[in-house]
Amino acid sequence: MTSGTIFSHHKLPLRVYLAAVALYTNAAKGLSALQLYPDLGVQYKSAFVLMHKIRESLIEQRDESPLCGEVELDGAYVNGHVCPHNKQDQRVDRRLLEHQPPTKRCIFVMRENHPEAAGSIAPGGARRTLSFVIRQENQADVGALSAGFIAPGSVVSADEASAYDLLHARYAMRRVNHQREYRADDGTTNNQAESYFSRFRRMEIGQTHKFGNRHLANYANEAAYREDTRRWSNGEIFRDILDNCARTATHRDWCGYWQGNMRLQARLAP
Repeated sequence: MTSGTIFSHHKLPLRVYLAAVALYTNAAKGLSALQLYPDLGVQYKSAFVLMHKIRESLIEQRDESPLCGEVELDGAYVNGHVCPHNKQDQRVDRRLLEHQPPTKRCIFVMRENHPEAAGSIAPGGARRTLSFVIRQENQADVGALSAGFIAPGSVVSADEASAYDLLHARYAMRRVNHQREYRADDGTTNNQAESYFSRFRRMEIGQTHKFGNRHLANYANEAAYREDTRRWSNGEIFRDILDNCARTATHRDWCGYWQGNMRLQARLAP
């Protein structure tokens, strides 16, 4: 039944996998392996790999067709904390690039608003989200990702960051300066992108506590999936996740993970 899928070569009973998908479905802000393994009655290592197989299927099967209509862009940084020195006279300006750790990454998100959400108030919210991991918010990466994943003729909303300046030549742009306001006078916001980051941060702080860079793209996409399916019933989400898992081929990174057969490089875009 699982032959050729991401669940192939499993040693656990099939009901354990179905139970894991059900528990994963019910978790609105993500689910850690540390919480899952006692619920399933398996080892932590088994729960860890099982969770990542589900995440792998979600990112492998996601819809990457170009976003259209009204699209909001934003970026947020993770894994960039610098512990201050104990002595005040030894402390540095942790905002400067030269004092940032090499592990710091930017989650760049694009969200397509629901058609009925046009205007200053968005009752429909966003309907599709694409997330990517880049090293920093910059014009080269933003330009490449926008060209590949935003359809011509779209209306793009972004904040005041200079990384979005070049998009004025390609799209109808709406900007909001967050140093002065949360919502521009013409109604422009990037609240839907901020809504994604709200869920992402709660998944980070409340569930996993820390995202490793190696699988950061999978975690970011999980938050995007949960945002996009927030109005679905649990049954619909359960069936969709199972369908994604069934359509994802056996993945080399998750066969013999604890024996050293794992992904060595992080998934960076573009």
